[in-house]
Amino acid sequence: KSARLWDRASGECLHTLEGHRDDIFCAAFSPDGQQVVTASGDGSARLWDAASGECLHTLEGHRGEVMCAAFSPDGQQVVTASDDETARLWAAASGECL
Repeated sequence: KSARLWDRASGECLHTLEGHRDDIFCAAFSPDGQQVVTASGDGSARLWDAASGECLHTLEGHRGEVMCAAFSPDGQQVVTASDDETARLWAAASGECL
């Protein structure tokens, strides 16, 4: 129900990303390293600020567990895939479903 961001050099936990109501199946950094996306069994994905650990947007709309999420190469969009047999495309800046 949470994910953690760790400092690679020191092994220190920098942030605990909390807010999902079920297990997190996937997490990925944006290409520029500024954001993180998490995908959860609660049917949502969340976009986080990697520097502060703040939740920027909650991506809701799937009818099943969100199994995977990834950023586009330019970091402008996020794709989510769900066990409801759909994929959705989102604007990373606004969290809007495209």
